[in-house]
Amino acid sequence: MTPAPFNTLPGDPLPMARAVWLRAEDGIRLRAAHWAAGGASGSVLLFPGRTEYVEKYNAVALDLNAAGYDVLAIDWRGQGMSDRLLADHRLGHVERFSDYQRDVVELVVAAQEIGLPRPWHLLAHSMGGAIGLAALAGGLPVASAVFSAPMWGLSLSNIMTRIALGMVVVARTFGRHQGVAPGSGGAEPFVLKQGFLENLLTGDGTRWGRFVAEADAWPDLAIGGVTHHWLAEALAECRRLAEIPAPPLPMLAGLGDGERIVSAQAIRDRVAAWPGARLLDLRSCRHEAMMERPAVRAAFLEAATAHFAASQAGPASDRQDFHATG
Repeated sequence: MTPAPFNTLPGDPLPMARAVWLRAEDGIRLRAAHWAAGGASGSVLLFPGRTEYVEKYNAVALDLNAAGYDVLAIDWRGQGMSDRLLADHRLGHVERFSDYQRDVVELVVAAQEIGLPRPWHLLAHSMGGAIGLAALAGGLPVASAVFSAPMWGLSLSNIMTRIALGMVVVARTFGRHQGVAPGSGGAEPFVLKQGFLENLLTGDGTRWGRFVAEADAWPDLAIGGVTHHWLAEALAECRRLAEIPAPPLPMLAGLGDGERIVSAQAIRDRVAAWPGARLLDLRSCRHEAMMERPAVRAAFLEAATAHFAASQAGPASDRQDFHATG
């Protein structure tokens, strides 16, 4: 690990995070950030969603620090300050969805080298929820898991899914599989093109304003829509995840009543099939519970930290045999 940059906006307090560079076994350079609580009783491995970067979770990490948890978060390959995978850095892309598990491996190695206080817990949002579920199936050494609007399916009808897959086939036939998928937002960041009232992420105007300010100030961190290939990989991974057994650990999933990005039904189905799992239905909440209005945000984070505290450190939290799956 070597030091990496961590951005702030004018007026922000000095960063409490220590950012570092990691290197995946396939050579991809990754960035992670560690927020130390000081005398922590455990730690949270934070898996962000698509388009996101570690700075976005600074306020969340500080709240978790205040609750007694160290936090370690990552920029997934292809986004944030981690290596981009295409010449057009604005597009979301991955060669294989299972490649994200290589990133998880490096995050776990970093957590061990840092000496992250145990037990560890998983907190995963959106695409990070798909990556997180696959990692749990591979033995991710955590005592419990909390998901925020996990991407266990996309918010597409069966007809739209078939249309999307048909377009992927056409794009591949003509060598355009690395082109932007229609309907995914184009190459420009979503927050710079969409107004607050119609956005799908948050109902909190202040946090939306922060999203816009960050995208404007840090253009190299932001990405836009996804490639045809990413979409095909994501749909295939969601189908695969729907068939795997529930990992044997306590789980809580938060779902907003205004969810329009991931499949609410896929989340409900997974929770119903996961022994002892609990669904937290959040009113007046769009896609990002941790970036929502203060009351919604507090309800989710309080439920998450209560879930972590109630989860006993069993054998899974001490396992050293984590392996990538997918």
